[in-house]
This record gives sequence, structure tokens and C-alpha cells, in this order.
Amino acid sequence: MNIRRLGRLDHGDPLHPYLRDHVLPQFGAWRADATFRVFQSDCSRDVYLYEEVHHGPRVVCKFYPPKPGRPAWPSPGETEYRNLAHLRSLGFDAAPHYVVRPLGFEHSLGNVLVMEWLHGDTLCRVIEDAMHQGRRGRLHRKLTALAWFLASQHNRTAGDWYVDFDHAHVYMGRLVDSLIHKRGMGQDHSHELWRLREEWRRRDVMREDRAVLCHGDATPSNFLFGQGRDVLAIDLERMLWADRAFDLGRLCGELAHFFHRGQGDPALAEPFIGHFLWEYCCHFPDRHAAFHAITRRIPFYMGITLLRIARNSWIDPDYRWRLVRHAQTILGALP
Repeated sequence: MNIRRLGRLDHGDPLHPYLRDHVLPQFGAWRADATFRVFQSDCSRDVYLYEEVHHGPRVVCKFYPPKPGRPAWPSPGETEYRNLAHLRSLGFDAAPHYVVRPLGFEHSLGNVLVMEWLHGDTLCRVIEDAMHQGRRGRLHRKLTALAWFLASQHNRTAGDWYVDFDHAHVYMGRLVDSLIHKRGMGQDHSHELWRLREEWRRRDVMREDRAVLCHGDATPSNFLFGQGRDVLAIDLERMLWADRAFDLGRLCGELAHFFHRGQGDPALAEPFIGHFLWEYCCHFPDRHAAFHAITRRIPFYMGITLLRIARNSWIDPDYRWRLVRHAQTILGALP
């Protein structure tokens, strides 16, 4: 997490006694004169790092201020608190598969979620190093570790019911609408995307697997790596019941985006995408059958991931339409 220092937390701030009396005891570090340095994340104005100056515990605070269209209750912070606690109760509370530990949620303090601070390289960093420093072997190893983590989460939480594809179908519609109304996408792109959306809806393969608990925002910034095959997961606010290919396709789309943006060719990501999916499937009784089933569904979820990236305001317009065209090509790989 890239941060900038803001100063120290005022002792009169209502957050101060909460951190001192509720959070520090969980580290065995309570003291009456606790003082906290404050840092703000460069990625979000609602995410802060607090460091106690005497004993050094660091915690991350995510605030969820009211926003138009966001339900007041339950707060996304409380939802994430419960999601983290649930996954940790399933055994994701120790290496090699570790979900960040929630330390508290307090509605009266701006819907703040407090979590431990984790140290490790993000998947973003690992991908960048593979592209620009030639550390391709490390990316392969970390993708193997991440595949194991996700297979463990998905298989451990598999439900007794089948995937409801309608949710993903509606989600793609929202992405296309956003590109039309916010980014000016014309009919040359939108007509084909609407057609492909309906073609995927007609495919029974999209409903053939059991629903699992997906991370929900499986982007490279939300996975960190420790030693060896240790994987640390953060930001589970959007955890949901869905097709396991929802998480896998999100990671594959992100890999394509990184190589497209960083080296000009999304095809350079294909060896890593294939490796990641093959390693994921080794955690099934029939690896080949699992690979065949999953890769039939991946193009839909990979394609909508590229649309999701393309709708962002920070994306260069020329690159945005390259992403959309690539998404159309991938979505056209109907099973």
C-alpha cells in the first residue's frame, strides 16, 4: 500500500480511544499514553494506516461514508468484517492461506473497519517485475500459489445449488450501459456486446457448476505474497456466491490488461493465464475434465473484466477502445 504521512492522531479524536482501548489490547500493546502516526493511502481517500509510535502495531482503517445509492445498513464495512471473519473461521487464518484479520467495526466512527496491516508484495508488483525485470519464473510460482488459494476457498465453500447466471448477465448489462452513457461508446461496439451477452445467456454451460463463495474483487492489488507459497488476501467487501470462473476470469482479464498496457500485447499474458488455470485445476480429482469445463466459461468472465477496466475514468480513450475490442474478441469465443 503506497501511503503518505499526514501527522499524528489527535488525542481528542473519538477514533483515538477506540484504537487505544479496543484495538491495541488485541496486540497486547495497550498503554494509556498511546500515540498514533497517521498515513493516508494513495489509492483511496477513505483508507488510512495508523501506527502506534511506542510499540509499533500498525492497523488499516477503511471508512465507509454515506454515498448516494449505497444502503445505510448494513454498512459495507460491517459486511466485509463478517466476510473476513467467516473465511478465517474456515481455516484461512494461518499460512499458507491467510485472510487479513479484522480487529473491529464501529458504526459510530464513520462506519470504520479496522484490520491488521499485512506486509508482502502485491500481485501487481510481481507482474510488473515479470514484465520489466525478467522475473517470469517468480510470476509462475506466485500464480501457482494463488491458484491453490482460490481452489481451496472455492472448494471449501461450494454450495449444494447451481450457479445463478442471471446476476452475471445483469452485471454485464450495467457495464455496457456505463460505457455508453459515461464514456460515449457507440453502436459499433454496443450492438455486438448486447448480442454476445444474450448468446452467453443461452449457454447451459454457464449454469452447470455449483455456486461457491468467490472473493468478488479478485484483482492483483488484493492479493499479497509472503515467503514460498504463502498467499494473503484482503478487500473482501464484495464476496459473493457465484461461479468459480467469476474469480478466475477476473484474474485472467487483469493479467491480459497488465501485459496489454505494459508491453502492448495482451497475448503475452496467455502463457501465464494458461499456467494459472492449469494449476487451479490440479486441485480436482480429474484435472483435465475440470480444465475443460472451466475454460469454456472463462471467456465470458474475462471479457466482462476488460469492460470493467475500460469504463474507468482514468483509462486513456485510445486504450479504452482497444480494451473494448479485445473484450469483444474474447466474448466471441462462445462454447
